[in-house]
Amino acid sequence: MNLTNHFLVAMPTMQDPQFKQSVIYLCEHNDEGAMGIIINQPIDISIADMLEQIEIERKLPVADPVSLESLVLNGGPVSEDRGFVLHTTKGEYSSSLPVNNALAVTTSLDILSELGTSLAPTQFLVALGYAGWDAGQLEQELVDNNWLTIEADDTIIFSTPIDERWHKAIEKLGFTPANLSLDIGHA
Repeated sequence: MNLTNHFLVAMPTMQDPQFKQSVIYLCEHNDEGAMGIIINQPIDISIADMLEQIEIERKLPVADPVSLESLVLNGGPVSEDRGFVLHTTKGEYSSSLPVNNALAVTTSLDILSELGTSLAPTQFLVALGYAGWDAGQLEQELVDNNWLTIEADDTIIFSTPIDERWHKAIEKLGFTPANLSLDIGHA
């Protein structure tokens, strides 16, 4: 099972406050574990304010200030002091992990200097931290009925308002949160 480029959608019964009603975009999933970014937990700081605080030097003037008004996200409880940019592919950055033909996640500073400029990826979000699982850990959480899985949808990632992403991901599965059983069933 490889869930790279899928969403993990928290079941309504998820009690862990870090993940309650979260949608996680899985950037990598293999025999060694999994890594993803929570895409629906905003932090109270805009991308523009974050870039100003870390004093990013720009090579070009800002051409799209609206894109920098988006809020930075809490990407997960691991490495919360480290930034991750999930973006449509465009150009090469010094530390990018291609997820599929259209999306990559980048952790290097070179992408930050391009955000909001004419060189920026068409779509992007910025998160601090990530969600991570050791080998077999995510699989056990799936068996325990903590998560629903669905193929990722770029519209939910980049175009759906943050506070609607959990509901939209569940609706994409064909039902509403009220339709979900709170019981764990095993055949």
